[in-house]
This record gives sequence, structure tokens and C-alpha cells, in this order.
Amino acid sequence: MILHDISMAISGSMPVYKNKEEKKPVLTVTRDFENGDAFETRLEMDLHTGTHIDLPLHFNPDGDSSEKWDVDGMFTRCMVFDFVDLSADTISKEDLEQKEQEMKDAGTIFARDRTILLKTKNSLKVEFDFSFTYLDKTGAAFLAEKKIAGVGIDALGIERDQPDHETHKILLESGIWIIEGLRLGEVPQGEYILAVLPLKIEEVEALPARAVLLASGSMPLT
Repeated sequence: MILHDISMAISGSMPVYKNKEEKKPVLTVTRDFENGDAFETRLEMDLHTGTHIDLPLHFNPDGDSSEKWDVDGMFTRCMVFDFVDLSADTISKEDLEQKEQEMKDAGTIFARDRTILLKTKNSLKVEFDFSFTYLDKTGAAFLAEKKIAGVGIDALGIERDQPDHETHKILLESGIWIIEGLRLGEVPQGEYILAVLPLKIEEVEALPARAVLLASGSMPLT
């Protein structure tokens, strides 16, 4: 079985969105062997730290929060699109249409049970890049029309510097869940099975998650 762990590791020195100090995780040892017979650590972090799922409440006061997360969404068929050599810093409708044509031999690329992961130059960098590649509103609208299950990207945000958070809103209002903060540097373009296991936290707008890819055929999904 070929398995790729595509999650970010949580640490006090990990990259966070726009390098904001208040977004850095804080790990504090609360008990150690010098003062007892066990070792314990406390973790404080933003729910949008590292690999995480964005839910509709993130940008819509009437949107669904985490208790509405459908457990069926944890396992989906998945296509990884390689945009590492993209000259622009945005992924548009035209880029997705070109990728669809390029991968037409793989059969149905976009479907209700499928998640699309966007591999970009972001995966080649360790530090936060203020010019990270993102999905623009035309690309989001294209995916919404295709009625896919979810979309993920190897950046700490699926968009940047767009007025009114258009990409997020188009996707989330169309019932497409978003996973940000992926690590896809070692993952070839192609078809996989995606397993996303978020923490079970009630009534919040985002969920930290562990995400892995299994090579297509390793585990049948019906």
C-alpha cells in the first residue's frame, strides 16, 4: 500500500498565516518527571493552524458549523492536480479546464464524490510565502458548477487579497468543503483515495485535521 501523509506537523516554529505571532501554536509542559511520575503538555492554537478544514460558518454567520460535518466526507476519491510550474500565482477556470483536458484519460475528473487537491509551488517552500499561489473566484465558480465534494490546497489559505473572500464563499455556499495547509511536495499528479480525520469539536468554524492519500487501488471505495 502506497500512503502519503500530506499533513503539516504542529510545532511552535511552524509557518502560520502571514507569520502572525498570535497564530503560532504554544506548547507548554505542565508536568514533567522532575516533579512527578508523568509527562504532560498543554497545546494552545488557532483552529486554522496547519492542515485544517474550513466550514461555512467561517465566512457566513448563518453557515453550518462543525457539528454538521458529514462523516462520509472523511473518505473520498481524489485527484491531485500539479500546478507547480504555473507561471501565474492564481489558479483560474482556464487552468482547471486545461488540466481536465490533460487528464481526460483518467475518466471522470469532477464528480460529486470527488475531492480536488491543488499542488503548487507552495509545497516547495517551508516558510510562509506572502505571494502564495491560490484559487481565484473563476476557478472556484468552475468547481462549484462541477459539484465536487471538496477542494484542498498546499497553502494556509485557499485565497488571498480578494475582496469579500469570494473564493471561500463560492465554494462553501455550494456545499464544497475546503482543506488548507496540505503538504503535497512528494505527491505525483494523479488519482488517489483521500482520508481526512478532523478533530471532533462542536460548534466551531474550522477543524484541525490529519490527512493522508492512498494510491488509487490500494483500498476500494464504494
